[in-house]
Amino acid sequence: MKTGKTGVSKDTPKNIMFGAGTIHKGLAYDSSSKSWNFVESCIGATQGGSKITITPEFTDVEADGALVLVKGLKVKTGETASMEINLLELTEEIIKDALIAKDGVSEDTNFDLIESRADLAEGDYYDNIAFVGKNLAGRNIIVIMDNALCTSGFEAEGKNKEGAVGKYTFECHADLESDLDTLPYHIYYPKVTA
Repeated sequence: MKTGKTGVSKDTPKNIMFGAGTIHKGLAYDSSSKSWNFVESCIGATQGGSKITITPEFTDVEADGALVLVKGLKVKTGETASMEINLLELTEEIIKDALIAKDGVSEDTNFDLIESRADLAEGDYYDNIAFVGKNLAGRNIIVIMDNALCTSGFEAEGKNKEGAVGKYTFECHADLESDLDTLPYHIYYPKVTA
């Protein structure tokens, strides 16, 4: 590190997330085998990367005479957590999840039929959706959002000489049995090694 010129240090490569990462449905750690189910849970190929947004919500308590923001008078009053995914692959499951849809009965036996459903069902929420990226040192950085629901719907745009990429937004939701003041997201950041 050179003061006034650059903040780069010997630890910089360990702290840079690089690449598009992978997206997983139902990512879990098996403590008996001490491994993650990366292969089994991968949703598919992406193009254009993915975006994770976790934002705390604040409320400023206004006090007479205070004309500026005041330390101690800001209260965390909620949060949002979402993942925007650019999926290159289009599967029947992704279409149904994006639309809150159901299986229909097709007269043409060469096709499965997908139709709208009126209400949300328990299975519409993923147990979790996860992003797995790597830092320049090759170590995983994992972000998991529990109770994820696709809230963006389905949109596809076919273009000449391009694969159609679907953009899907999944939002994290609290369990009804929780305190309802925090979201169940989990960020696994690699421990510092000597």
